[in-house]
Amino acid sequence: MRAAGRAAGLLAALAAGSAEASPLGTYGFGSRETALGGAVTADTSSGSAVFYNPAGLALARRLELSAGYLRVDQRLEINGKDSNVDPVRGLNFGVVAPGTVARIPFAFGLGVHLPDERISRVRTLRQEIPRWELYDNRAQILFIAATLAVRPVPWLALGGGVAFLSSTRGDFGISGTASLKEPYDSQLRHQVDADLTTVRIPLLGARIEPHERLSVGVAYRGESKLDLQLDADIKGQVDPGIGNLRVPVTYGLSSKSFDAFHPRQVALGSSVKLSPSLRVNVDFVWTQWSAYQSATSRSTANLEVDLQGLPLAIPPNPKPTVVRDPGFRDRVTPRLGVEAVAVRRASFELPLRVGYVYEHSPVPPQTGATNFVDSDRHTLAVGLGLLLRPGLSFFQGEVALDLHGALMILPERITKKSNPADFVGDYRQRGRQTNLGATLGLRF
Repeated sequence: MRAAGRAAGLLAALAAGSAEASPLGTYGFGSRETALGGAVTADTSSGSAVFYNPAGLALARRLELSAGYLRVDQRLEINGKDSNVDPVRGLNFGVVAPGTVARIPFAFGLGVHLPDERISRVRTLRQEIPRWELYDNRAQILFIAATLAVRPVPWLALGGGVAFLSSTRGDFGISGTASLKEPYDSQLRHQVDADLTTVRIPLLGARIEPHERLSVGVAYRGESKLDLQLDADIKGQVDPGIGNLRVPVTYGLSSKSFDAFHPRQVALGSSVKLSPSLRVNVDFVWTQWSAYQSATSRSTANLEVDLQGLPLAIPPNPKPTVVRDPGFRDRVTPRLGVEAVAVRRASFELPLRVGYVYEHSPVPPQTGATNFVDSDRHTLAVGLGLLLRPGLSFFQGEVALDLHGALMILPERITKKSNPADFVGDYRQRGRQTNLGATLGLRF
């Protein structure tokens, strides 16, 4: 049984393999972009453009390396009690490498998000258990994306690339003889076989500049999800300690679940330069939440025992898990960002930023057996930047330091069950999240 336990633990570890998903779509990638409420589809050229609009990379003029950190603390409550949702912490890295081919500007970009607690973790929950479906930090998974952008004419930039997601499929088998009288003398053999299959998610974008003070951007990000499938097969004999009696036993278990779902989305944004020191950005983001699939495990189990005349009763096999359609709805999210350069000198600049986002909940009223807890969300973000041009003999580039802070409010939402005998019952949910972070960039 120890061997079986070790094998099960190994299989669980393999199941949480490296994958693409991350909290970037929920909390932002890059301090400048987060401070602007994510309204940067037409106004980003740093490493964060890999995530928001890869076409923006073509505007980069210098090699840029950036590194950042964010921390999100969550106070999400059900009936006035903290749900103890894990904080989100992680490192962001970006690389932008511009160049020209036949006098056509191009740039390569790389973006990475690395959780600072676990490289990877996935968990699934029963659909009857109340949980904050969009914010519960069950999945902690590495994000990697690489993109390429070109600017064939001065007013047009095009970009595209891929992000990566690994789905897991594993088999776990035990065979041999288990002794009931002397468990530690059981003769068991086990084997584990797991496979990580890479799924590629497309990232596409375009940026048009019809006027020197106006730019328009559109970006597309494909759907991604972590597919986790495990199969267990146990075949062997049970030694009850009665003479030479051996009881043949066969047990099969199959489990399939989805985690770390990120829906398909299309973003349309504009950036207006009202003056040399003032810029206003507006984005609208359509998100296909209607394609959401419940993370509840779809499990089947089958137990077969040859009792050989023993006076024992074997319980019936459990019924297969019936996963209910969550019925999420698509949504359009408005985003607003304003950036003003408070101080501009030859050697440095000091930009100030503010952003606002309203996200309508895609989760329908939970009047039935499911309990996907959620609420609308209002985000108010602020940020401060410092751009230095030191003009040193050994460094003629720029140093950019950006700070951000964001407060996210989830107003109270009341859930009333249609069945008065529901074992969870009615409940109230509300929450508050705080997001703090910084990003340091070097432009050579």
